[in-house]
Parts: sequence; C-alpha cells; structure tokens
Amino acid sequence: QVQLVESGGGLVQAGGSLRLSCAASGRIFSSYAMAWFRQAPGKEREFAAAINWSTSSTYYADSMKGRFTISRDNAKNTVYLQMNSLKPEDTAVYYCAARRGIRWAVTPSGYDFWGQGTQVTVSS
Repeated sequence: QVQLVESGGGLVQAGGSLRLSCAASGRIFSSYAMAWFRQAPGKEREFAAAINWSTSSTYYADSMKGRFTISRDNAKNTVYLQMNSLKPEDTAVYYCAARRGIRWAVTPSGYDFWGQGTQVTVSS
C-alpha cells in the first residue's frame, strides 16, 4: 500500500509561483510512475505532469509545459511540482497520484493511489 500526502498549496497572485510537495510512504518501487492532476470546481480531474520514479523522465500537459516542472527526490520519497507564472485559471485542487509500472498515464483511472489534494488559488 502507498500513502501520498500533498502540501504547499495556498493563495498566490497571478504571475507568482508555488511549489507543491507529495510525500510518499509505503511500498514505492522504482517502477512506479508519479503524476500531478488538478481539479477545478465543476470540472473533471485534469492531468498536469508525470515523472518516472527511476529514470526521472517527465511528461507535461500542453497547457502546463514551460510553466510547471515536476521532479523527485528519491532519498526523501517526495515528488515536487514547481509552478511558475501562475494564472487565475490554474486555481484548483492539486492531487498527487502513483501508478504501478514504468509508463505514466494521462487519465485518472490509470493511477492506483491518490493523495487528499492541496488547494491552489491564484488571484487576479
């Protein structure tokens, strides 16, 4: 079993930055893929970024490319999402997810474990 705990959300002005953290505990293997999703009120959960736990290869949704950076610290079992140039439309609850297997997925159904989410609010 894997437990995921997100932190780092908050209120920021447009153009600002935040760094989200996802601390993983339990049986995280090198063949896991990790991802960040987000969900705005009234909208479906949306893929943001993913990283392979062992190779650090990454993948981003087009709307986040160039502004968001996903990374991981194996020693701390933690995955990060650095978010720059934030926009009001980035306002959402951000979720960390883990998936067994090397390849990431871009749909929520592709992930086996989820954190509780952290709120990010970007004011204009």
